[in-house]
Amino acid sequence: MTHTLLAAFALAAALPALAQSASDRKIAATVTAETGRHVELLERLVNVNSGSLNLPGVTKVGEMVRAELAPLGFQVEWIDMTATGRAGHLIATHTGNGRGKRILLIAHLDTVFEPESPFQKFVREGERATGPGIGDDKGGIVVIVAALRAMQAAGTLEGADIKIVLTGDEERTGAPLAIARRDLIEAGRWADVALEYENLAREDGADKGTVARRSSANWTLTTTGKTGHSSNVFGPGLGYGAAYELARILDEFRRTLPEPNLTFNIGVMAAGTPATLAENGYQVSAGGKTNIIAESAVARGDLRALTPEQEAKTRAAMQAIAAAGNLPGTSARLVFQDGYPPMSPTAGNRALLTKLNAVNRDLKLPEMAEMDPARRGAADSAFVAADVDTLAGLGVAGGGAHAEGEWIDLPSIPLQALRSAVFITRLSKEKR
Repeated sequence: MTHTLLAAFALAAALPALAQSASDRKIAATVTAETGRHVELLERLVNVNSGSLNLPGVTKVGEMVRAELAPLGFQVEWIDMTATGRAGHLIATHTGNGRGKRILLIAHLDTVFEPESPFQKFVREGERATGPGIGDDKGGIVVIVAALRAMQAAGTLEGADIKIVLTGDEERTGAPLAIARRDLIEAGRWADVALEYENLAREDGADKGTVARRSSANWTLTTTGKTGHSSNVFGPGLGYGAAYELARILDEFRRTLPEPNLTFNIGVMAAGTPATLAENGYQVSAGGKTNIIAESAVARGDLRALTPEQEAKTRAAMQAIAAAGNLPGTSARLVFQDGYPPMSPTAGNRALLTKLNAVNRDLKLPEMAEMDPARRGAADSAFVAADVDTLAGLGVAGGGAHAEGEWIDLPSIPLQALRSAVFITRLSKEKR
């Protein structure tokens, strides 16, 4: 047995001592007994490439998860999404007694690592394991499976009304967005509570609760100018050119728009005669000479805000800057592309964290403070947060997401499974 598995088992062995009620003790005992099983499940999931554009790989991971959920009494269906350019979503529904809260669990099957990436395999490294998507979000899927299996063993799953939505395109959403997120949004309207299983937030060794996530929208700024010999730049005939107009607008963004929880990054830009943005939206090209005034310029970036109001206000301000005060001889056009909405820090979300902290106290675990939303990315939970109280970041602890060397702490699997199983059990018994 590897050192990593020994460490995972050592933590799991301590879990029953933390539990209070008979069902909690059974949950903890099951998590302990199945720690090795779930590390092995994670390894199998990680070793199947499921980059967002690898449709067969995403589908295969979905079938692997179906095999875990169907024996637990879930009705599992595959929602084909090839019309959006993606594989599809796995939706699993467990019908309980109809008396308690309806609970939605959210995670995703895909990763950012496509088949051409050199980073493809699960590797154990001491108390850590590395692998593509190991934390984002295959570790989260394993926590869900482990928690539900523990609930079944304790007899608390039988009466619970639970729906699981595992999207197949979280890292690179299919289009149109209205179709790609239709089923997730419908599930959010069905639910009374939503729990999302991306990476657990951890700072200075302390676990944090995620009650808010910022939005993620893209924007494209295009400017045009009159081209000609550079000796006439700034003059009445040719004006300033597209490059200076692009710089004016971007610098005005920088000087006037910053405020707490708001960012607007410039990811790529170019100016020249001409400058063009590729159809994929991620590459630009330009040509020109030092003695030619730039005819066109383009910049593409993102916008992240904490609330719908903050995002709407910022979009309007950016449009006003682009439209007003154009330098002589230039014009500008700013276009936004909708993406992930914000998951605002509502009273309902904070109430869920309070309930989770009650679980932590009963399990003799440290309470979890709120994570700074500016330190978290966007996620699928944002699509349901407008309709249902939502708590995010309930997956495994780790780091390096979206980069080669992505890793997790293996002992966080049983810990998070215990937290979730007890938490879901209690929520399922609350009256609607």
